[in-house]
Amino acid sequence: MIGDCRTIALIARSGAIEWLCLPNFSSASVFAALLDRRLGGAFTLCPVQEHTSQRQYIKETAILETLFTTATGRVRVLDFFSIGDGNSRWQEEMQPQRELIRLVEGLEGEVELLSVIEPRPDYGRCNARVNYRRGFGWVFQFGASVLVLNTDFTVSVKEPERLLLARAIVRASDLRTISLSFADRDIAVQPAVGERALNREQVTRGWWRAWASQCVYNGEHQALIVRSAITLKLLTYSLTGAVIAAPTTSLPESIGGGRNWDYRFCWLRDASITMGALLGLGLKGEASSFLGWLLHSTRLTRPELRILYDLYGRNDDREKELDHWAGYRCSAPVRIGNAAGSQLQLDTYGSVILAAYDYIDRMGSLRGGELRMLRDFGEVVCRRWQEPDHGMWEIRGEPRHFTYTKLMCWAALDRVIKMSERGLLRIPEARFRTNREAIERTIESRGYNNRHQSYVAELDGEDAADASVLLMGWVGYGDVRSSRLLSSRNWIMRQLERNGLYDRYPHGFDGEKSREGCFSICSAWAVDLMARQGDLAGAKKVFTRLAETANDLGLFAEEYDPENETSLGNFPQAFTHSGLITAALAIQRAEQAGLEVPS
Repeated sequence: MIGDCRTIALIARSGAIEWLCLPNFSSASVFAALLDRRLGGAFTLCPVQEHTSQRQYIKETAILETLFTTATGRVRVLDFFSIGDGNSRWQEEMQPQRELIRLVEGLEGEVELLSVIEPRPDYGRCNARVNYRRGFGWVFQFGASVLVLNTDFTVSVKEPERLLLARAIVRASDLRTISLSFADRDIAVQPAVGERALNREQVTRGWWRAWASQCVYNGEHQALIVRSAITLKLLTYSLTGAVIAAPTTSLPESIGGGRNWDYRFCWLRDASITMGALLGLGLKGEASSFLGWLLHSTRLTRPELRILYDLYGRNDDREKELDHWAGYRCSAPVRIGNAAGSQLQLDTYGSVILAAYDYIDRMGSLRGGELRMLRDFGEVVCRRWQEPDHGMWEIRGEPRHFTYTKLMCWAALDRVIKMSERGLLRIPEARFRTNREAIERTIESRGYNNRHQSYVAELDGEDAADASVLLMGWVGYGDVRSSRLLSSRNWIMRQLERNGLYDRYPHGFDGEKSREGCFSICSAWAVDLMARQGDLAGAKKVFTRLAETANDLGLFAEEYDPENETSLGNFPQAFTHSGLITAALAIQRAEQAGLEVPS
């Protein structure tokens, strides 16, 4: 993944850009071979000869380095979106809306490179007209948008496909560039090549390293956690502070099984974990922007909350299927939009209020209007907590009484009451306390199964374990070392464990026939709870297993298949990276506090 905090490109090990939406994360795709090899379009760059490749990120940046080795030589490719630092001479130039640069450096011998540039805009539903404009570059035009290609490669047009072929023989010490800029309803700007591109790389590298230096985590897994922090930053829309769940759509949770969803939205259920990760790493600016987005977007539907919003806080989430695409590994359908947005999910109130409370606790108070919004959310919880909903897992079908939903309703009222106790806002305290106590009685009497000695997925439920119950420690419900929570952790982890990782619930609980992978953040929740309970050895063991599920660049998907050792679901997943960060921070806090107890 490379990006500029407004959009993201995904690059295959082969050097092909196979996913890119423009101008923003949630816009229509321009390159999408990831979802359809024939119709999606790609931007390839690799040696013509047989070759091997190795890749890594430049340390503490979002610049990808790929080394290609052939029998005749070796080259290095740096892929990045340019980001200005506000100080360099570069800022004096007119800036493109988006600028993707592929910088090639010859290291040894000589290597012939071939790049194929084949944009397929609007999810492959329209063609881009390509023309050469003397003194400017090659221009792909589609609707009111243009892609400009500038390069010192030799370029030709391949008919009848109207795609571009760019070739170059790169020798030791040669510097070559192939760059794209994008404009939509704006002036097209020629992208940088040569020394200008090299300057772009140096400025971008400096910007990322300056940003990464803010991270305060210095524990055992520093490189992995900083990479997760950079991933969260890349998934944050810089213009609003929104953090999208993932930059992709329809990467399947089960190959061929139909569990394919569009994740290019912002889920409120993720808010408290995301805020915990940002604040825990000392990323105060990102935490402030994220909370600002949360309170702005929720204001539009106040006091009711929806499950998800787009980058700007809008809630147009109509779901459609792209019937002309085969899907990743032929896993149709490919969906855009997400119908889950119309569900009722009452746990979102707790997640938003928890995020705001944690922000207040570490950063200071909010404005009066914002605090009154939180009180109004509490009022909704008082009115509606006894209703069934679709739960955090967005299970389609009839609403149910999920234990986790009740837990988060309890947390919502608990934090609003605490804000009142601190003099931050005025509430009808007796009513809030009465409802908080009623929710707790319900959880204890109907959410706890005496036969299993565990809290279960649904009120009055018999057999279904639910990993979300492991968040009781995170939200501060009761005594984290109570016998009920200790026995619940043990039973849930036994029920859901697969090869050292954890499912979110038993197969079939959601009514789907296909078998999904282990939901990666559930392992992080297990780590967090074990660390809080003093089982540091167990927490570290699960954390190590979770860390093994990253790809070679330290990026995590939504799920992981423990039998085939492959990633599943949309990628990379903000929820997983946030969970990994909070798990590492929990271990660090437990170590510093000397919480370890005999198992």
